[in-house]
Amino acid sequence: MTDVIIEDYQQLVSYLEGGSKPIYEWRIGTEHEKFGYIKKNKKPLKYFGENGISSILQGLVNLGWKPVYEENNIIALSFGQQSITLEPGGQLELSGAPLDNIHETCREVNSHLSQLKSVSEKMGIGFIGIGFHPKLRVDEVPLMPKSRYKIMKEYMPLVGELGQHMMKRTCTNQVNLDYSSEEDMKEKYRLMLNLEGIATAIFANSPFDNKKLSPYKSLRSHFWHYTDKNRTGLLPFVFKKDFNFEKYVEYALDIPMYFIVRDHKYINMTNYTFRDFFENKYKNNKLIEPTMDDWINHLSTLFPQVRLKQFLEIRSMDACSWDVICSQPAFWIGLLYNEASFDKAKDLVEGWTNDDRSYINKIAPKEGLQAKFKEGTILDVAQKLFEISKQGLDNRNILARNKKYNETFYLKDLESNLSSGQAPADILIDKFNTKWNKDINKVYSEHIF
Repeated sequence: MTDVIIEDYQQLVSYLEGGSKPIYEWRIGTEHEKFGYIKKNKKPLKYFGENGISSILQGLVNLGWKPVYEENNIIALSFGQQSITLEPGGQLELSGAPLDNIHETCREVNSHLSQLKSVSEKMGIGFIGIGFHPKLRVDEVPLMPKSRYKIMKEYMPLVGELGQHMMKRTCTNQVNLDYSSEEDMKEKYRLMLNLEGIATAIFANSPFDNKKLSPYKSLRSHFWHYTDKNRTGLLPFVFKKDFNFEKYVEYALDIPMYFIVRDHKYINMTNYTFRDFFENKYKNNKLIEPTMDDWINHLSTLFPQVRLKQFLEIRSMDACSWDVICSQPAFWIGLLYNEASFDKAKDLVEGWTNDDRSYINKIAPKEGLQAKFKEGTILDVAQKLFEISKQGLDNRNILARNKKYNETFYLKDLESNLSSGQAPADILIDKFNTKWNKDINKVYSEHIF
């Protein structure tokens, strides 16, 4: 029960420990976001109205999804272990179910996007998979009617330069992976942090800003770096010898909160860390005791490049087009869910320092695969990682229903890109400068779902 009162510190640690699973129970979770727009004029979607987001959500309810309300507004949907959430600027996010393999992941993706298309197409609405909005300024994007976003909007300018832009103008894809023990969590966490910038470069897909080319391949990633100095970044303490579940709890306790929910109402908690709340320093008309639900919510409002909950969540990749979505979890599963490939990937990053990680984290959003790193480029590292991942998927040898191919099938587009030294952003930049004649509206016809 998540409404259990927190009575001692160990409950917080035990929650993270509770994510440990034997290998046969490891699953794959995939989350992907997309921007909606009116096809005839490329304007953003408002929440209300006959071709607004509320109508899309109601259309999905008619297909069997269960609505989640705030006041009288649908703000999320659930279907089994899947959920659809409404992001601050109207982005829709599918948080997929924990699945056994990439074949199942891709079927889930295809089912979701097909359902979304069947509802939205009738309304003259399209969706685009890209990491940063190619046209709109932050003041042109409506804020969705969720209380938590009002709290975040007011708080963001206090802690970073670009937080509101992150909320309204970015889309990401995320992959969630399991761990078997505290030691396994540590090793996976460290590898994922070493490689998060490499993944940013591989899947960079946000080169536009306000209808023009920006100086960045992943503008989304750049904006995230200036969102909130307290809750973003690389977490160098993960690489210290004494890192464990308890150290992550210590980190999370000292991060300012966003909110708690009581009687379906959001209470602004931005003046308090979770440690303050835990130590009963929150003052109101009456004492409000922290619950495990508060702790779980708090963990989900931390935004490091890799986030620990009861699984590990890689957060460094841009949203992308339909054909690329499945390659992102496939890439990570090949590296982390096969022992031989996991060891090879760890060997590849052996000796990388905090300075190396910081450098990659900074340079990858701007220069992408072409960025220089050590004796070569990020592309050189990416190509090596691709081969390791592909071998990992081959070693798993989990066949599709038709028995004709295994999970390496989903790396084909990635293989083509890396062979030519291009991320999705590089392809977009080339098209913008040539085929599209610098008409940003062309991105909607080529990256539409």
